[in-house]
Amino acid sequence: MIELDRRTREMVEEVRELGREYMRPMGLESDRTALPPPADHPFYLICARKGGLVSRIIGEGEESPEALAWKPMRVLITSEESAYWDRGVSLSLPGPGLGGAALRSTATPEQRQRFLQGFTDHSRAHWGAMSLTEPGAGSDVARIQTRCRKDGDEWVLTGSKMFCSNGARADWVVVWATIDPSLGREGHRAFVVEQGTPGFDVIKIEHKMGSRGYETCSFSLDDVRVPADNLLGGEAFYESRQGFKGAMATFNTTRPIHAAQGVGMGRAAHDFALDIVRNDYPAHGRRRERALERLAEIRRGLHAARLVCMHAVWLASQGKPNSLEASYSKLYAPPVVFRAVAAALDIAGEAGVRNDRHLEKLYRDVKILDIGEGTSQVQRVVISRQLFDFPRDA
Repeated sequence: MIELDRRTREMVEEVRELGREYMRPMGLESDRTALPPPADHPFYLICARKGGLVSRIIGEGEESPEALAWKPMRVLITSEESAYWDRGVSLSLPGPGLGGAALRSTATPEQRQRFLQGFTDHSRAHWGAMSLTEPGAGSDVARIQTRCRKDGDEWVLTGSKMFCSNGARADWVVVWATIDPSLGREGHRAFVVEQGTPGFDVIKIEHKMGSRGYETCSFSLDDVRVPADNLLGGEAFYESRQGFKGAMATFNTTRPIHAAQGVGMGRAAHDFALDIVRNDYPAHGRRRERALERLAEIRRGLHAARLVCMHAVWLASQGKPNSLEASYSKLYAPPVVFRAVAAALDIAGEAGVRNDRHLEKLYRDVKILDIGEGTSQVQRVVISRQLFDFPRDA
């Protein structure tokens, strides 16, 4: 059994209070308007003034950027709790986001110091982001077409990206590009593109079916010039053929957390339905008994999903390989959560399908669990390759 340290328990309580007062109301409002909360929303300033809420969850963070040591289990536990209140808004919290995960797995110490420095400024909210997905390269990230070429002491990026979380408001975005698409994975490079760089233009903020509480944008790169020092990891990192592995290492840490967010959403559906059973179902009778049996089944599934996620994250915290276990968590949790929300809807009946209620929103929100961080089909390929030495494409 995992024993949570005092600081993590305190942070869970802090997230719970913020979730009840801000995150769930903000999520419902964003769902109604189909717009993410604006970057100047007072809630984000509260998060920043609390010593950088996300920075403190990731690590200590108050003294220096280097203190932003990766705390995988703490991130997992607090991510589950924040998604219980609203997954979309939880992803909109100020912090380095997926870009931070890329820095941890790929960047040099100097680059981590430089690009995380802004997150020690608590006078306003700061965001980071990462972008792999393109119109023609989603789950198959090996086929990205955004090009990069060296020009003296700079790199020039040309292409387009989509479905970038918090990309329009981020201080910087980690952008993956290729020196030559014919090289496949070996051609990949990652760059930090800072907001305001000429040629970096946000095209639109996407309107999504669910998870509307965070901003998802598309942007273009029109001969964007970045200093050579913004190549994550430096030239030697890619000469050793580590580029694609760097991208995948990012997902090995974030996939279990993504899955754990689903566990939080499943818990929210369970609790919504349980309240209805307690308050609206007859105190005795087979109908109540059947509903409680289904709720018990939901709870069992969510408990198993949480343990799978925890195992993957525990391996990461020990510095051990966890690619297989990360894919296990990402493959296992989404269908469990979807069944939990569907069962809760059955139990709630008409009270659950009204569009001013949290449960109907959850039913739309859960779909992203299957798509984000690599689809279930991709996870099956990853798992089969590792278990059975399944052949790998170029």
